[in-house]
Amino acid sequence: MIESEMGLRERKKQRTRDALSAAAIGLFLERGYDRVSVAEVAAVAEVSKPTLFKYFASKEDLALHRIADHAGELARVVLGRSSGTSPLAALHAHFQHGLDARDPVTGLNDHPQVLAYHRLIFETPALAGRVAAHAAADEESLAEALGDTPEPVDLVAAGQIVTVRRILARENWRHLAAGVSAQARYPGALAAADDAFALLAGGLSVRYP
Repeated sequence: MIESEMGLRERKKQRTRDALSAAAIGLFLERGYDRVSVAEVAAVAEVSKPTLFKYFASKEDLALHRIADHAGELARVVLGRSSGTSPLAALHAHFQHGLDARDPVTGLNDHPQVLAYHRLIFETPALAGRVAAHAAADEESLAEALGDTPEPVDLVAAGQIVTVRRILARENWRHLAAGVSAQARYPGALAAADDAFALLAGGLSVRYP
């Protein structure tokens, strides 16, 4: 019963976080990130500012809630891979699956709100800077997954992988923002991912077979 109640409380907190972030992102897309205050977000969400700050420490965190949900994802893919599968092969397959599913994190989702959200992130310096911080955290967690006691080379490898995924996603978004449909971009996105991961494999497969 206690575990059930704890699970219910966590689900309610998650729903509240999702609702607050959705309200904020709606305002940011409508009026621009710099033209919306935290107080306005709280008012639209019908909560007080102190209550909002219990869920999100900053305005940037409100905007990047969807990205924060993917924190540590690459490390989890590596740690959860099947026996006999190399880390890079697992990450490649994971990215391909994201393309197949039109996961926004791959940049291959042409829903108008997703395209607008990516534009908001890429074109707002404060948010782009925070995304870079998320990427750095992902590099550290991925390096720990690659090596029990990460060495500098593990950090280098993790940095290369995170960077490749970021470039692939941004390139997909660039095509979609120019008017190409996700369906039309899909073959090119797959080919670009194959080429990029093959390039990585040329240097990383020796250390991570």
